[in-house]
Amino acid sequence: MSPQPHPDSPGNTVTCAVITVSDTRNPETDKSGQIIQQLLMAADHVVGVYKIIKDEPTQIQAQIELLGNNTNLDVIICNGGTGIAPRDTTYDAIEKLLEKTLPGFGELFRFLSYQEIGSRAIASRAVAGVYHNKLIFSLPGSSNAVRLGMEKLILPEMAHLVSQMRM
Repeated sequence: MSPQPHPDSPGNTVTCAVITVSDTRNPETDKSGQIIQQLLMAADHVVGVYKIIKDEPTQIQAQIELLGNNTNLDVIICNGGTGIAPRDTTYDAIEKLLEKTLPGFGELFRFLSYQEIGSRAIASRAVAGVYHNKLIFSLPGSSNAVRLGMEKLILPEMAHLVSQMRM
């Protein structure tokens, strides 16, 4: 792993919302949502909100809009619904709300996924950007994808991106 060009100051705690988009998961079976929360807390960040919502565009957008107005949150991390199946609507719902996009997130996520799962990585519509001064990351729902995105991209850059957004 290459060194960070601008190392973050120690103690930059970020408050996050974790949203699982699924028609079938509940808090006991939501392994990906649990992984995100565990990784955030292990990195000394705060999970301020955790929810599971149905893969319905209006519900996803309503939740993002609600969280976008929550002044206690810095970051929203979603998982699930980023593929191309008819019920995968997370990307479509979130992408319409983003005020700024971070194209590099999706590009790097697919590149890293390709190294693990090969050409199937092209089906991922992972996306990130800014909405109402909140960073939003949207990952696939698989536990391996969540761990990859969190460990390789989100956790190393999250505090830095939040500080950049606040300048």
